Amino acid sequence: MLKKILKITGITLLVVIIGLVAAPFIFKDKIKEMIAKTLNESVDAKVAFEDVDLSLLKSFPKANVTISKLSIINKAPFEGDTLFYSGETNLKMSIKELFKDASETINLESISSENGIVNIIFNKDGVGNYDIALKDDKPADESDSKPFALNIQDYKVENLRFTYLDQGSDIKMVLDSINHSGTGNFAAQKLDLDTKTTAKLSLEMEKNKYMKNVAVSLDAVLGIDMDKMKFDFKDNKALINQLPLEFDGSLQMVDDGQLYNLTFKTPTSSFKNFLGLVPEAYSGDINKVQTSGDFTVNGKVNGKLTETTIPKFNIKIASNNAMFKYPDLPKAVKNIVIDTDIVNETGLMNDTYVNLDKLSFSIDQDVFNIKANIRNFENALVNAELKGTINLANVTKAYPVQLDQPLSGILKADVVTKFDMKSVETSQYQNIQNSGNMSITGFNYTGPEMAKPFLINKADITFNTSKIQLNQFDAKTGSSDLNVTGALDNFYGFMFKNQVLKGNFNMNSNNLMVSDFMEPTTTTTTEGKKATEAVKIPAFLDCTISAKANNVVYDNLILKDVSGNLVIKDEAIALNNLKMSIFGGNIGMNGTVSTKGKVPTFKMDLGLNQVNIAESFTQLDMLAKIAPIAGVINGKLNSTIKLSGNLTNDMTPDLKTLSGDLIGQLLSTTVNDKNSKLLSTLTSNLNFINLDKLNLNDVKAALTFNDGKVTVKPFDIKYQDIKVTVGGTHGFDQNINYDLKFDVPVKYLGTEVNNLIAKLTPTDAKKLESIPVNGIMNGSFAAPKFTTDLKMATTNLVTQLVKQQKDKYINQGLSQLGAAAGLPTKTDSTGTVIPKTKEEVKEEVKTKATEVVKDKVKDGLNNLFNKKKKDE
Repeated sequence: MLKKILKITGITLLVVIIGLVAAPFIFKDKIKEMIAKTLNESVDAKVAFEDVDLSLLKSFPKANVTISKLSIINKAPFEGDTLFYSGETNLKMSIKELFKDASETINLESISSENGIVNIIFNKDGVGNYDIALKDDKPADESDSKPFALNIQDYKVENLRFTYLDQGSDIKMVLDSINHSGTGNFAAQKLDLDTKTTAKLSLEMEKNKYMKNVAVSLDAVLGIDMDKMKFDFKDNKALINQLPLEFDGSLQMVDDGQLYNLTFKTPTSSFKNFLGLVPEAYSGDINKVQTSGDFTVNGKVNGKLTETTIPKFNIKIASNNAMFKYPDLPKAVKNIVIDTDIVNETGLMNDTYVNLDKLSFSIDQDVFNIKANIRNFENALVNAELKGTINLANVTKAYPVQLDQPLSGILKADVVTKFDMKSVETSQYQNIQNSGNMSITGFNYTGPEMAKPFLINKADITFNTSKIQLNQFDAKTGSSDLNVTGALDNFYGFMFKNQVLKGNFNMNSNNLMVSDFMEPTTTTTTEGKKATEAVKIPAFLDCTISAKANNVVYDNLILKDVSGNLVIKDEAIALNNLKMSIFGGNIGMNGTVSTKGKVPTFKMDLGLNQVNIAESFTQLDMLAKIAPIAGVINGKLNSTIKLSGNLTNDMTPDLKTLSGDLIGQLLSTTVNDKNSKLLSTLTSNLNFINLDKLNLNDVKAALTFNDGKVTVKPFDIKYQDIKVTVGGTHGFDQNINYDLKFDVPVKYLGTEVNNLIAKLTPTDAKKLESIPVNGIMNGSFAAPKFTTDLKMATTNLVTQLVKQQKDKYINQGLSQLGAAAGLPTKTDSTGTVIPKTKEEVKEEVKTKATEVVKDKVKDGLNNLFNKKKKDE
């Protein structure tokens, strides 16, 4: 019998297990179709989900439906915006619900969501993206049944991010890391819902961050009336950071918005409540803090929240003669007084005002007082007073704030300011009323944005109506010193409206090490390697600086008597009329440096006046690449250089991107050919050149460079009585390709040539005083190759001279033969008697015959007329 019972039991369990495993395959498509139908028939949006799974084991004895990656994407006017997303959504129901007919409603008992996103957006026209319900003008048919009905007993939300964005008011609120759960019988019209909530709150208005990841929590029992949509706060406890609050009253959903009738207060009056407002990371364990005095928060909210109104409210924050002292710190903060009201009496947002009637505290003998009020939220009117002294070193001695480096210095303030935000936005500084002074002495700061510790010996500021005047700024960092005076034009625009900071300053320095200020930032890549980021010029600066410095050290360069104007704007620095003494001469500079793009760039015009060639072309790698003459040519240089390109992360020129042109003139120069393989190669191939006698004074050259290649325009060099024309190209990689044209006097071509020339007439010899010789220099500066047509030119000259001598001797022989034979002769320009040509003889005969004929005719006519006369 027992065996039979066990067998039946085993079969039954096997059937149940098979059923539990097989059920998802039987009902999955049905559930999936119902979910798709429910969503698509309910919303006017793009709905998608990756998959739907049904399990009878996950929540046994309940059925569990899991929807993976469910998303609801808005259509126009919020095309493509995500309204809702859930990484995983779980629906729990009774197993018997799976066996209902397709026309019957399935009752859901539990809903949960993990890793979700909800984005509520109002555009500038006031339209919200959450209104996605399908509009149906047909009257509702009560006989129509919905696929799902809510018979929920509990629900849960894990790791939800809720974002509220009002583009018209420029308000952004984010509740991140929301974990919320609720338990109650939603099938009842009236129920008590037991809820637990934790989240992190951030609030931003007009790009100003008022809260960032403030921890909030609420454990509350809410009495819910489903008919009236009213929620009553019953047993509850809230925490803002560690500040406890209790709520009383109700919230009701009405046709035109929400109706509030709430009061809240701190359950105790201990000053520890105030420390509870500060995030725990900055306040430490407040349970160990010794306090006296009180701190209370009381408030009431009453009225409707609609499209045009807000509830009226009155919130009071107060403390009187309080103190606190941390057990591990030597100082106490005493005589704390806080008197603040945040009030709206009309229900109109613009009528909200904040009164900080007094905030006062003291550490040791130093007392600091603050008073301020803000009214008219559409154009906020701010009136504030600051007066007192703070020894910054005492901050960390009285409060457990974690600083990389402790603060030091004495801050003194006595300032009154009154302004409205519209005047700040429109730069109507004449409407801003300021007065008073603020100073800080002995302030020492070290931070990741500074290459070296920064010490402000003294800074003194005067507040007046139109500007904030910097009367003194005496500072030191590393081995650099700074003394700055000037004025800020829009300090409030910078502070409150994220506008650029405008100003004009005069800066003086005795010694300025650029590396003290411009140390590149080091980051770690995904591969774990350290990468150096380029130095960035701040985008928030728009200022002009007139600078003078006796000594400036940049990389390995020492600059003296530096002066000029710098305009910092739009992440760029414009250098105007920058002058400096260096390399035994002077350099003038105009141009720009910009870090706005991904790669920093520069464009510069340089004027070099009598700079030492050896120093400048050795220490400036850029010049060494353009013209590698250091150690070869000694003397001075005048030059104008136009160049542009990219900068490396340490703000030095990237030579691969360099382009521009250079015009230079050499002064008082000598040549050291022993230091140049190129020149020694030249002299070894041309024995008539001695570079010790080369005169390069006043030689002018022009060249252009781009993509690592330098093109030298042809220029002339005079070596004694030899003219040399040089032109060609070389690369930053040291490869060369030059053409050299020599105008060589024949006297340098040897005895044979000169003996032949000596036999010429003076006229012919003068025509052959010099000959052109062409040379080509290629290879590299380290291994040059030189070829020339000197041998061919000399051979051609000798051939020409031999021919001239041969022709001379032949003509002399013909002359002597002609004279001996009685042939007609003539004397050439050199006095040599030579025979006349056949054509010359014919011409002479013709001329002579003509003259004879003329004479005969004349004689005949004379005889004729004389005979006639005699006859008569």
